[in-house]
Amino acid sequence: MVKPASTTTATGKDLGAVRAAQSESPGLFGVAGLSSVIRALLPFVVAILAWWAIWAVLDPPEIILVSPASVFGSFIDSIAEGALPTFIARSLARLGIGTLIAIGLGVPMGWLLGLDEDVAQAAEPIMRFFNAVSGIAWLPAMIIWFGFTETTIQAVIVYTMLFPVAFNAMIGVRTIPKRYRDACRTMGAGTLRIIRDVYMPGSFPSVMTGLRLGIGFGWRALIAGEFVVGTTAGGGLGFFIFDARTQGVIGKVMAGMIVLGVLWLLMDRLILRPIEETINVKWGAVSA
Repeated sequence: MVKPASTTTATGKDLGAVRAAQSESPGLFGVAGLSSVIRALLPFVVAILAWWAIWAVLDPPEIILVSPASVFGSFIDSIAEGALPTFIARSLARLGIGTLIAIGLGVPMGWLLGLDEDVAQAAEPIMRFFNAVSGIAWLPAMIIWFGFTETTIQAVIVYTMLFPVAFNAMIGVRTIPKRYRDACRTMGAGTLRIIRDVYMPGSFPSVMTGLRLGIGFGWRALIAGEFVVGTTAGGGLGFFIFDARTQGVIGKVMAGMIVLGVLWLLMDRLILRPIEETINVKWGAVSA
């Protein structure tokens, strides 16, 4: 299997050394791991202290700002009622379904477009155009087409994720040096073999970058869709926030916003980034 390189490509021995160094590095409970956790949490601690100080000094009305303790109380109440866990599970399920559909459509589309340089150049402007038009902008049209239904939410998620994934898959194929393809042809490899052994693994790092971006965009589109459609589509985290707004309960609104951010951080740092790093080590370029 041929691996692309940007500068100097590491040999198999170098890759083994990289993996060995990673496996021997301190884990989460080592000194370095603990230090990393503290550095990550410190800005949040500072933000909470600043929030508490502003609330204590200004003493604003509850409709404007509440204390961190009040938000935490709203969070605990929502957990106890069972509403928040149910809505979180529903939103994550929607994101998971949308991700699978976007991968199933976007990756093959990007690969096919990237196989021919002229086709890729022709497709790039329109891909950038649709990538720039947010899925949220399509929400009114999708409500007209599909109504206030689950299909509308899923369509917004898939649209928002599709083009970053497809575009990065296309770029991943186009950035593989031609000499790898030519070398395979010299050794008698056919088109399908080149696609399987050169284009697909060589584009994986770029595909993963597009997927990580796409899921982030899709997460925002999901919440926006649930703001508008969640009432009739079975709720969701976006609906939880919007419903708290209609009740005028700012504590619940802020609790929902914090849950949104925490969930995305957990997904990105504990799932997406490790997968991306693994793919980059296995199939990406490793500089000596």
